[in-house]
Amino acid sequence: MQYYRDGYHSGDPAVAPAVQDPDDTVAGASEDVDVLIVGTGPAGLVLAAQLARHPGIRTRVVERREGPLTLGQADGVACRSVEMFQAFGFAHSLLEEAYWVNETTFWRPDAERPGTIMRTSRTRDVEDGLSEMPHLIMNQARIHDHLLTAAHNAPARLEPDYGTAFTGLEHTDHPTHPVSVTLEDMETGAESMVRARFVVGCDGARSGVRAAIGRTLAGDRANHAWGVMDILLDTDFPDIRFKSAIQSETGSILLIPREGGYLARLYVDLGTVTDGNRTALRSMSADEVVEVARTVLAPYTLEVKETVWFSVYEVAQRIADGFDDVADRDVRAGDDDASLPRVFIAGDACHTHSAKAGQGMNVSMQDAFNLGWKLAAVLEGRSDHALLHTYDAERRPVAQELIDFDKEWSAMMAAAPADPDHPERGGVTAAELSDYFVQHGRYTAGVATSYPARSTHLTGGEEHQHVAAGFPVGFRFHSAPVHRAADAKEMQLGHAATADGRWRVYAFADAGEQRFDAFVDWLGEDPGSPVNRHRLPGEDLDARIDVRAVLQRPHTEIALPALPEVLRPSSGALSLTDLEKVFSSCTHSGTDIYAERGIDPQSGAVVVVRPDQYVASVLPLDATADLAALFDSVFDASALPVPAGR
Repeated sequence: MQYYRDGYHSGDPAVAPAVQDPDDTVAGASEDVDVLIVGTGPAGLVLAAQLARHPGIRTRVVERREGPLTLGQADGVACRSVEMFQAFGFAHSLLEEAYWVNETTFWRPDAERPGTIMRTSRTRDVEDGLSEMPHLIMNQARIHDHLLTAAHNAPARLEPDYGTAFTGLEHTDHPTHPVSVTLEDMETGAESMVRARFVVGCDGARSGVRAAIGRTLAGDRANHAWGVMDILLDTDFPDIRFKSAIQSETGSILLIPREGGYLARLYVDLGTVTDGNRTALRSMSADEVVEVARTVLAPYTLEVKETVWFSVYEVAQRIADGFDDVADRDVRAGDDDASLPRVFIAGDACHTHSAKAGQGMNVSMQDAFNLGWKLAAVLEGRSDHALLHTYDAERRPVAQELIDFDKEWSAMMAAAPADPDHPERGGVTAAELSDYFVQHGRYTAGVATSYPARSTHLTGGEEHQHVAAGFPVGFRFHSAPVHRAADAKEMQLGHAATADGRWRVYAFADAGEQRFDAFVDWLGEDPGSPVNRHRLPGEDLDARIDVRAVLQRPHTEIALPALPEVLRPSSGALSLTDLEKVFSSCTHSGTDIYAERGIDPQSGAVVVVRPDQYVASVLPLDATADLAALFDSVFDASALPVPAGR
């Protein structure tokens, strides 16, 4: 964590100095905004926390509820999400507070004791080396709290405007703010109008924003009901503090231990839904669902002391036919107003599914992380408006993958236990359930998502992948330990990056450092290098592209003053030198990032990482033309900065 760059300030260093008067950016201060976020679910709050780091962008967040979420809903936090939270500065707090999912156990009927269940297997929940972060369980309301704090502590001091409902929008011919949105005060009923450059609907499965732009959800019901409850309980079930998939002769339970040591969540199978029983199932009480759970857990006991949250839901998997307001996808290549997106949807507004895969909140937050940096780049004049086409192009296939996975996993969880004596009856064996879970571990950890090579201009080709095989193009940047040269601190390389909208270039030195020296000299001195070509007058050297270097020498042999300015740039109001951009691969623990991530130690490599932590390109150190071309496609070299929100 770096702070005091622009001058000393007392108090919590996580609270950034306000760049302008908070009254100038808080909700309701102006009817003209750059971005209007509708909804304070996980997607809306990630977007808010991200845009709040750009105080020149006028952002407003509206929420029809009277205050923040306090109970229930999603709770699984995938490894990938914790990696993202590290960039927002609160992963360490979450790691202290949350339940860590270390192992998953599997239970099925005991053939030798009818009417009882037995543990058949257990597995590590996250395979070794998949991420430096664990799989966590944390109440969605607490995730919201952390994101709200991040938005409040950012330079823009962003706060949601609660009790304010979206009621409609229309596109206008206004030259700078072409989306006119109508809002309603939930207490008084008074209506107001807001003009926005962009609108993002994060307003859930019944999204009013989605309806306003003519998008629809398409998909199917699984015709299966589940009761979900967070409970404080006493039980003699031995795996109550392990995530457990339980099959019995009377039904199934997915048990998720919760934070705090006493709380647990149960997903209780309520069976097939028909037109005849749908109303009865939806009206089941918490006590009735507990009775079903007791039959599944037999012979173990279950005594509920307090029901914290309870709901009955019917599984449905649906996806929107588009994630923005561009009506004709054939015109996306154009630059006329009709082809440029102005309104977007994210999270449950564009994909719905069951909760048992633990992916809904996580995928929703990644939607927002993908969109947020792109909106900032366009609004600050760094990239052309057409960059926003890539949101739909990248995130809709990811949502479809989630729908497909959720159908398979939900069906397996709802299937009856297979009877080895009667295979003709179908069902799922405990081994099949366990094997499926293990095989899809990368997906449930959130690290299997990728943006295929050359699928958009933001992801390069794979022709040079061999020089850094462990950083596959299109996948998230997989961090590894390094030794910081300035102070000998062993740390994760990926943790040097924050959610500030900048691109990262990681230069891994070759054995003799001749290629490395030539590369960093070119970056810093050549007018055609992306660092110089795309830097506006008055901008810091690393304002758009944050260059980091990893050398194969011990930190004691690295002389920082001898390195070029691009690796020790001056920045901020006081022009202070940043000494934390250079690392050694020689760590106290013996871990070598070159070996861990398949980097060729003889040739070295360049790894380019997008602001949302995904690898855009892997190149040799001498492929300077390819690197320049990549950034030419990202940044609008002819653009002048657009005064945001004014």
